[in-house]
Amino acid sequence: MPAPTPDEIAAARAAIGVPDERFPESIAIIMDGNGRWARKRGLPRPMGHQEGATVVRGIVTEAARLGLKNLTLYSFSQQNWSRPQEEIDALMHIYAQYLIEERETVMDNNIRLRHLGIREDLPEVALSELDESVRISSTNTGMFLCLALNYGSRSEIVQAARKLAEKVGAGGMTPEDIDENAFADALDTVGIPDPDLLIRTAGEMRISNFLLWQVSYSEFYVTDTYWPDFTNADLHKAIQTYANRDRRFGGVDKSNA
Repeated sequence: MPAPTPDEIAAARAAIGVPDERFPESIAIIMDGNGRWARKRGLPRPMGHQEGATVVRGIVTEAARLGLKNLTLYSFSQQNWSRPQEEIDALMHIYAQYLIEERETVMDNNIRLRHLGIREDLPEVALSELDESVRISSTNTGMFLCLALNYGSRSEIVQAARKLAEKVGAGGMTPEDIDENAFADALDTVGIPDPDLLIRTAGEMRISNFLLWQVSYSEFYVTDTYWPDFTNADLHKAIQTYANRDRRFGGVDKSNA
């Protein structure tokens, strides 16, 4: 299925009041609050994760319709392994089922799936479905959907430093060759634009070891809404808020200079 046409994208953005020149190229989301959503309703925590997975489908589809180039979702951190085993098992089952059930959505929306994080420790049932979804979507040409699964930004940065050190040791580059571009190319996100907008749900005011290098100049948007309650309208509000901000990247507001 072809990606949305420029006219279709422009119309979708105009409908939410955001012109092309103010629209973010890349969005990252920390999907928080699944467990608290379930607890408020007297439900087991895995039910919150299951509902959260349902919300992902709508948000991914809407992001693709709006012509977003990249969407990165923080799905499971390396620190999440400390959760109760029952919850971890349920989460991995949900991930595997999501990957199977959403392949049609991925293909229908011309989405390219990509994994961020460490493959080791992921159970085979989740890893095999992840690999299959990445494989079948590799020839698509639309939005990149990056799933940060068993991901930790400090670990990613350490691994990048090791890669560069190995290249220097092998004579493939010199220490003087290591600059910001070379370092970015050694990260999991090579080829993916840094997030313009970082959204966090459930009201927490922290980054939680997510894309520490990449969010250096991201605009942050925090909402008290739990992820299972997050809607397309909430996504639109975050984008509208972003569009009204003055991004100076260390400079000054030229209108007040």
